[in-house]
Amino acid sequence: MNNLIIRPAQTPFVPSPQFPFIDLDNIPEAHIVDFKPVETPSNVHFLEANTDSISMDALTSDCIVPTWGNQELTISHQDFINTVYDAAKNYFCGESVNAPAIRVSHEVKGRIPAALYKKPSELLPSDKTKFFQRLAFAFTIPTIFESIDGQRMELCIGGVRNYNDLNLYRAARSFEKFSVFIGWRVNICSNQILSGDGLKFQMEVSNLDELYLQCMDLFRAYSPSRDLHLMRSLTDTYLTESQFATIVGRCRLYQALPPKEQKAIPRLLITDSQINSCCRGYFANPDFGAKDNQISLWDFHNLLTESNKSSYIDSYLQRALNATDLSVGINNTLRGIDDKYAWFLS
Repeated sequence: MNNLIIRPAQTPFVPSPQFPFIDLDNIPEAHIVDFKPVETPSNVHFLEANTDSISMDALTSDCIVPTWGNQELTISHQDFINTVYDAAKNYFCGESVNAPAIRVSHEVKGRIPAALYKKPSELLPSDKTKFFQRLAFAFTIPTIFESIDGQRMELCIGGVRNYNDLNLYRAARSFEKFSVFIGWRVNICSNQILSGDGLKFQMEVSNLDELYLQCMDLFRAYSPSRDLHLMRSLTDTYLTESQFATIVGRCRLYQALPPKEQKAIPRLLITDSQINSCCRGYFANPDFGAKDNQISLWDFHNLLTESNKSSYIDSYLQRALNATDLSVGINNTLRGIDDKYAWFLS
């Protein structure tokens, strides 16, 4: 009786050419189809300059998991990835989710106690241990996509972890820190678009359940349409070659400013070498370079995020967010909305 559903009275069904009568006594038997979603490899290519690619199997089988000073295990890299991945699949239930692309750097090599006194040339593969201090991963949801200026973009989720943020020599276990992001990624070049709403720096958690809940909170708070509106507004604003040169010069000058003057200007994290990369892209990039001696702020933003691929893992997310802040700030200045970034155009 608990499943009883009371429905209102309905008009008797009358067959018609559009809705013919169905003989319920002669319906052929149904065939059960075993359907399983296929997880295709991610097409995300990022941080290739200072990192190495690694598979989930290699992380699990070839790498040790560091411990705290009291020998309690830290959260492993693979558990971090799996937790964020599971949260994304559950939150975006019914969508296709690609497999994560994983990048690592700063390998820490060691050896087992039994091989403590062996010479390096005598070490067997079974004697060696290793783990990676820094890890970044990302995966796309190809069924959630949009287009800006003819470029397909897919929703992308990922995270960054850096063991340098922890003091593993502590006698007792402490909170562990993870950074997780969600935002749009330009398919043609894997440029990552990040805003403050889609990024949580250094989530402090003590277990995987807390990490999972914080990821779900991030996904709920993020507005994909807001970021789309923000990026589309950049396509309507153009920089002349003179304005582009002024911005580039100011970015180079920023690094040499006295600390007191730097504090009066919005923070710039893009390095000189990355600014040089933007200059080369202005002339040579076939997708986001200048056209008719001018460049849209959307293309300028993509030149910045393209150059960010040369960053190390621990600064990648900060600079991606900074690229968005700079582009949007210049756009607001040119439109007369605010003058916070006016120094970069003066």
